Amino acid sequence: MKFSQRQEEIIRIVKKKQPITADAIADHFQLTKSTLRSDLAVLTMVGILDAKPKIGYFYTGQNVEPLWSDQFSDLTVADVMGSAIQVSPDSSVQEAITLLFLYDSGSLYVSLPEDQELLGIVSRKDLLRASLSGGDQGQTALAVIMTRMPNILVTRADTPLIEAAKILVKHEVDSLPVVEDLEHFKILGKLSKTHLVRLFVQSLVSEEDL
Repeated sequence: MKFSQRQEEIIRIVKKKQPITADAIADHFQLTKSTLRSDLAVLTMVGILDAKPKIGYFYTGQNVEPLWSDQFSDLTVADVMGSAIQVSPDSSVQEAITLLFLYDSGSLYVSLPEDQELLGIVSRKDLLRASLSGGDQGQTALAVIMTRMPNILVTRADTPLIEAAKILVKHEVDSLPVVEDLEHFKILGKLSKTHLVRLFVQSLVSEEDL
């Protein structure tokens, strides 16, 4: 796997000054810790770095190849994404809550059945807030409470998987809608942190051990 220049520099710093905190690494670059979050996440995920709470980052000395093969690094979002649960904007809060529990999903994508174009997203937090607001909120239409485009992070199916993973980490979101293109936003699926964790675990252990 090829690392960016900044990631190579992070590895060099950690080797030299380990254990070192994320704040200290950020100070070296004169950047905020949040700016480096995706780089540190990638280096930790592939096994180059390890981190311990309240102590900092360590260099593991691990060769990256066993943990991240060329095949893995060449994957796109389409290779990993799952199905998206879609609802219409006039569906009620109560209907949405039922779907969340039925499919054990963290969010629902709001679209019109005829074109499946992403109009908005409703999360568990949105539904909880609506259900606790009092009155007959269970019958409120999702169009009223949903987060609307263009205030939604999305990814395309042909996006390199590592780039989509960086978006998840940088913006601290649990999933990304996968769309056909960035003009019409037709929903193709969903990429979540769960999908990434499952892929990572499968790359480390045999199917019999799962």
